[in-house]
Amino acid sequence: METYGTVFALTPSRLERGLIWAGSDDGLVHITRDGGRTWADVTPRGIPKYLKITTIEDSPSRPGTAFLTGYAYLLDDLRPYVLKTMDYGKHWTSIANAIPADEMAHSIREDTVRPGLLYLGTERGVWMSFDDGLSWQKLQRNLPVTQVADLAVTDHDLVIATHGRSFWVLDNIDTLRQLGSLSGPPAVHLFKPAPAVRGVDPGVMIDYYLPKAAASLKLDILDSSGTLVRSFAGGMTAEKKPEGGDSGDDEEGRNGPPPKPSMKAGLNRFTWDMHYPGFTEFPKMILWLGRNRGPVALPGSYQARLTADGQVETVPIEIRLDPRVEGVSQEALAKQFKLASAIRDKVSEANQAVLLIRGVRAQIGPSLQQVNDPATKRAGAQLDARLAAIEARIYQVKNQSSQDPLNFPIMLNNKLAALASVVESADAAPTTQDYTVFADLSKQLDLELANLNQVLTSDLPAFNARLSRAHLAPVEKRALPAAEQGSNARNDTTEDDR
Repeated sequence: METYGTVFALTPSRLERGLIWAGSDDGLVHITRDGGRTWADVTPRGIPKYLKITTIEDSPSRPGTAFLTGYAYLLDDLRPYVLKTMDYGKHWTSIANAIPADEMAHSIREDTVRPGLLYLGTERGVWMSFDDGLSWQKLQRNLPVTQVADLAVTDHDLVIATHGRSFWVLDNIDTLRQLGSLSGPPAVHLFKPAPAVRGVDPGVMIDYYLPKAAASLKLDILDSSGTLVRSFAGGMTAEKKPEGGDSGDDEEGRNGPPPKPSMKAGLNRFTWDMHYPGFTEFPKMILWLGRNRGPVALPGSYQARLTADGQVETVPIEIRLDPRVEGVSQEALAKQFKLASAIRDKVSEANQAVLLIRGVRAQIGPSLQQVNDPATKRAGAQLDARLAAIEARIYQVKNQSSQDPLNFPIMLNNKLAALASVVESADAAPTTQDYTVFADLSKQLDLELANLNQVLTSDLPAFNARLSRAHLAPVEKRALPAAEQGSNARNDTTEDDR
């Protein structure tokens, strides 16, 4: 910092070949339009003699337009210097009128998609302007009061570098790009989300605005044909935050409850994890390598439909394949999706059988307590034992904690759920082994389901006949209610699945 007369800001144009801006730490601004062979002094009039030019931002969409920031705190001047030119530096205009007089400006960037949307880094945070700098408003959110030395506008995010507080990212600034164009009184509005990349992004970030707290709210995800993919009912609790594309399980391995879109007034965000519905669950289910998130959505076009107090808004959604993945076709991914969906449905069959068995067994015990006939007691005990044996072959009933699968062999529903994780462990078509294992596990499950059907159509009616002779209510073929999806399954895994 002891140097002087140093080119501190050097910016080539993104629109015109050979155009370069240069700003120095002694208050000079120069421009070349021939690749540096000749330079013209375009220093703004009226700025301090030794103003340090910290940033020159060449407009990404408007030739001849540029912005600059500078400060002169070493001269006991804390004012923000933010200027704009629209004629290659011939004339400059201050656009810092709405910035506090003692908040030094460090950096400025123009949005790469929407002209006139500016981001300003200052000594205390970030500001933004929708109108080319005529007016400014704070973009602080959860950012602490800190110096923002530089900013970068990516395809869909704003990234800032602070002094001593690391890098910060504001996700999905597509909402800001749309927000400034709204006019009229505030109304329910669903913003078009930025495209999401499978296996990279935690999900599709869906932003929406509510002028007041909603009494009822629903967010539907539809495919390109309008078929419902997922439906999320609104709630007053915040959605569970996705973490780097992981499942969102807590430290004990328990899946959190299904996320609920917020119903509060103002700007809200909901993240769809790009998965279809998962399999049916039952209370206290413990699986190993069997996360219940449903098949991952194929790359392509989808829709988000928001219904808030009867008002409906629909916007398109785009899901993209990871650009680093090469040599995989949409047909291969469609095969993967089809098999993952079939496995999901088979796991649901297994778990629905467990729910049915438990629903029937829950009635057998109370019935036997009312029976005095030994033969009827034996028949009820035999029926209960047969059902328990079938359940134990479908699910490892000895599991009581997330580590128990290390001690007891996993059963059919867990093997199938784990197979789904294997099938979707990479962006590729299923292997021959995937199909073979699925066919084998399905055959084993079908045998158990057939055994269950035989017990329920033969042994159960016989037992009910005995209860009838004792003038007792029959045991109904009634399943227990399914657990709320994602609320009970526990698992431990070291697999870095998507």
